[in-house]
Amino acid sequence: MRFCASFDGAKLAYTVAGKGPRLILLPSWLTHLDYQWHSVAWRPWLEALSSRYTLVRYDPRGCGLSDWNVDDLSFETWVRDLEALVEWLEFDRFSLVGACQGGAVAIAYAANAPSRVSHLVLYGTYARGRNRRSTPPLEPEKAKVMLQMLELGWGHEDHAFMRSFATQFQPEGTLEHLRSWCELQKRATSAANAVKLTRIMFDVDVQGEAARISCPTLVAHVNRDAVAPIEEGRLLARLIPDARFLELDSPNHFMLPAEGAWSNFVDALHAFLPRRSPEQSPFAELTAREQEVVHRLAQGLDNGQIAAELSISEKTVRNHVSSIFARLGVGTRARAIVAARNAGYGNPPVAS
Repeated sequence: MRFCASFDGAKLAYTVAGKGPRLILLPSWLTHLDYQWHSVAWRPWLEALSSRYTLVRYDPRGCGLSDWNVDDLSFETWVRDLEALVEWLEFDRFSLVGACQGGAVAIAYAANAPSRVSHLVLYGTYARGRNRRSTPPLEPEKAKVMLQMLELGWGHEDHAFMRSFATQFQPEGTLEHLRSWCELQKRATSAANAVKLTRIMFDVDVQGEAARISCPTLVAHVNRDAVAPIEEGRLLARLIPDARFLELDSPNHFMLPAEGAWSNFVDALHAFLPRRSPEQSPFAELTAREQEVVHRLAQGLDNGQIAAELSISEKTVRNHVSSIFARLGVGTRARAIVAARNAGYGNPPVAS
């Protein structure tokens, strides 16, 4: 867990995990970096993304482990927080995955930083909040009731709101899902902040920004979504030039891992996002210590000699060598030595 300061000094919690092309995940404000790994909704996402990419996650202001008590809580500050994080990480180019409300932030950022966003994935999201849509007459009343229920039932497992809330997000979920959503609510933010954040998202309108996006974009949406209607996903796909639209057959806003729709989405996600190019050296993925070990491998040193030079145990060297074999995709020491020498390691020798 790490922290960076945003443009106004607000502290943002973030974490980096995995290996591969850089990818930033923008979740909804229902997030908590630590608890995401225990959340039945978020864990499948983290497993799918961290297995192939350098995954950056962060909690937006007002949520999770980032500052809750901030003077400026708005959609614009969320976008500026992402800008601040990118600058802090010194990322030149990366992919964005925006889910739920995070999709609107991703749209706004991608439109204004076209040179930095290589690929954009938008899942279960929208360009216009509930107050900006051409909706049935009762929609404003429904929104008002939802805000009242947020104030009264936030984080209470036995409250009717909690059951209604969980049912919208995962209608096919179990009691475990219900409890997981409740725990996520309590950790994500306060009831007062939940109302503020929901009001912000009700008034979002990034249709203009969506029309200016120039990077390859995948828009994915389940066809029976009770949280964000599929019509909003289709609208996004029409607004964004050359966007690909993926309709997924599910009633769950957050699909369950056992669903065929989830497998279809993960396959499409991996096929769409950039992979390490064939010409990119796998040696670039080695840690600093592994780089030192591979230098000495290429010089023909055995594990005992490497351990003595680096002042570490032979067991530690064996662990590093196993990791190096896995990263290089080789099964023998001889093959690793040949690959390392071809990549320029071992000559001249590294000074001890």
